[in-house]
Amino acid sequence: MEELAGPGACTPCALSATPLCTTLSSTRIAAPHGRLLELGLFTCTFPRAAPEVTLATPACGFCLLGALLAPIRVLLAFIVLFLLWPFAWLQVAGLTEEQLQEPITGWRKTVCHHGVLGLSRLLFFLLGFLRIRVRGQRASRLQAPVLVAAPHSTFFDPIVLLPCDLPKVVSRAENLSVPVIGALLRFNQAILVSRHDPASRRRVVEEVRRRATSGGKWPQVLFFPEGTCSNKKALLKFKPGAFIAGVPVQPVLIRYPNSLDTTSWAWRGPGVLKVLWLTASQPCSIVDVEFLPVYRPSPEESRDPTLYANNVQRVMAQALGIPATECEFVESLPVIVVGRLKVALEPQLWELGRVLRKAGLSPGCVDAGTEPGQSRRISQEEFAKQLQLSDSQTVAGAFSYFQQDADGLVDFRDVALALAALSGGRSLEELTRLAFELFAEEPEEQAEEQAKGPGRLLYKDGFSTILHLLLGSPRPAARTLHAELCQAGARQGLSLCEFQDFSLHHPLHGKLFSTYLRPSQTPPASSPGSTTTLANGTVQAPKQKGD
Repeated sequence: MEELAGPGACTPCALSATPLCTTLSSTRIAAPHGRLLELGLFTCTFPRAAPEVTLATPACGFCLLGALLAPIRVLLAFIVLFLLWPFAWLQVAGLTEEQLQEPITGWRKTVCHHGVLGLSRLLFFLLGFLRIRVRGQRASRLQAPVLVAAPHSTFFDPIVLLPCDLPKVVSRAENLSVPVIGALLRFNQAILVSRHDPASRRRVVEEVRRRATSGGKWPQVLFFPEGTCSNKKALLKFKPGAFIAGVPVQPVLIRYPNSLDTTSWAWRGPGVLKVLWLTASQPCSIVDVEFLPVYRPSPEESRDPTLYANNVQRVMAQALGIPATECEFVESLPVIVVGRLKVALEPQLWELGRVLRKAGLSPGCVDAGTEPGQSRRISQEEFAKQLQLSDSQTVAGAFSYFQQDADGLVDFRDVALALAALSGGRSLEELTRLAFELFAEEPEEQAEEQAKGPGRLLYKDGFSTILHLLLGSPRPAARTLHAELCQAGARQGLSLCEFQDFSLHHPLHGKLFSTYLRPSQTPPASSPGSTTTLANGTVQAPKQKGD
């Protein structure tokens, strides 16, 4: 089950080794804390890493439970999972697509609903969730057509469907092809979204609105508005999908108050099998589900889903006693909002620097050999030759950090700028000038007539490439910012002076560039299994197997 605005399977996420929740001017962000702290940009901090499991019980007892209890529990749970299939199939058997556009009633609803509900509770019981403690009162479908559950921290979170009486969910259309899961989604009459169909999201928005405004005809719809899993230490930014209809919603809090946190499935945390094994090895796991009072939107919130989502996020964060952050996941990477720009929590540029230094390569010793404003596409073999890399695994890893076209080629200007940023041999002014010279283009009218004009300009594609490489900004967000910066003038591009005013002298973005790109603080090489100091001063723990 995933958020409409962010389709995809529950991506393992958290926010990494040393964290933060920041207020930058009036914008609350989650950002790397090293030099940002020096700049006075912090008001509070929060932990980001997926928690390590420390054994409070004797190691021999834990291993015994893991060797004996976990396999039995998992085997029985899978048997029950497959027993769910006949009930799920029976509810929709013989019904046309038109009939499935309306809520199922009659004997199908009575028999199959109670069968799936009972077997689902048995499945979680067999996995060790012996107690589901419910607090508060669940609202009726007329009082709150939409339920929003948080924090979303694990693939066990669907257990919240049980005290909610199996509400409808939103899921990927691709999940229909998964055995048993596909049958359960048809049984649930889930709202399906396809990441490959651009029109799919519009249809899903219309379907959510239709069901939420049906006057109680449809059961409630459940959303995980964070859109992905976190480590429960803070709430990620809520996506607006659950709030588009502008109807009242009921917040639902999920807690796992166990002595050992074995359930968190987070970015850079344990994989699926490890989380499943650790949880099934516990004698008893408890989950608390708390229903908060129904949140009724104001007229302003009804018109603005983002405002509505932000206010509900704050209410839920306050009830949980954790921060509400602006951190979200874009293309499986955590990003934060600074001013009008989204930037990566840990840009891939830093990871590329670690890969190259581990291979013994100094980025400053590489001859870029690229013409300003001229795109030169290179293959992986040419990339290895240019960087003088011989290890195939290192070459493939470093090459993957750059955007490839349909033929598997990358623009060598991207490589040249990344190497220049990692070398530490240029000041910020020189680095931004180089970026401009690499990606700026001649205006078409000026190129034809050679008339006097503003000179070469940085258009949206070049601007978004620079910000993506240096700050990890998602390209669509960078293009939006470029359009806003160009609104002040009549041109569609930025001059060198305008680009450097933005990147060096802007009160927010200038500090951001200096924080992420301070050449003297680039990350050093790290040995396997050791911690690594990043360019921003944070300490990165080594990746675990199975990430």
